[in-house]
Amino acid sequence: MSQNQYIQIQKELKRLGSKEKAKSSARFFKTGPGQYGEGDIFIGVSVPEQRKIARQFSAVLFLVLSQLLASAIHEERLTALLILVDQMKLAVQIGDIKKRKEIFDFYIQNLDRVNNWDLVDSSARDIVGSYAFDTDQNILQKLVLSKNLWHRRVSIIATHYFIQKGEYAISLGLAKVLFADTHDLTHKAVGWTIREIYKKDSKLVEDFLQKHIQKIPRTALRYAIERMPESKRKRYLRLK
Repeated sequence: MSQNQYIQIQKELKRLGSKEKAKSSARFFKTGPGQYGEGDIFIGVSVPEQRKIARQFSAVLFLVLSQLLASAIHEERLTALLILVDQMKLAVQIGDIKKRKEIFDFYIQNLDRVNNWDLVDSSARDIVGSYAFDTDQNILQKLVLSKNLWHRRVSIIATHYFIQKGEYAISLGLAKVLFADTHDLTHKAVGWTIREIYKKDSKLVEDFLQKHIQKIPRTALRYAIERMPESKRKRYLRLK
């Protein structure tokens, strides 16, 4: 049964694939030699189409998800993660603590397959963030120090769950650690995170930026101040 479901998902993704979209995605996600997505293979399935497939196969077992995550095809990995997110949301909704831990553990065991920014951004908040919020934040502290770019991005994106709940300290704490990061994708994630906090507590963010303006990477700063009035944006950029 599990093998049949894996094959069914593969076939459905291939049926919806587009060579034109695949070429576009390969360029967009930087799959060329030496780029961050080097070797990733796309078949050109849109995210909304993948979400439909995820809902259709929302109850598949970890065995099927393991097979999908092991694939070199990007859309198979993303579909697996979308299914896992749906399973986690259901477990949270019904209060199934055991299932939540199983999903979290499975995700961490397969974390090296969460290896592009959209894979991280589609899954880290609702899987890692929601679990860490209710259990233990130490996993975020470990991930932020990882040598793996995607693991570090998971750490900061996971805190968007905390932001939703009105807790900002963990996000800003990890952001400070990641100021020293050398990768542009990490800087963008840090800036995005600070911008999300700004929507909820503008004074907190302005005080934070004022204090750390010399350390925050310029890319992160640009993302962080996007929602500010133009006069404030210009002031922070001058300070930098």
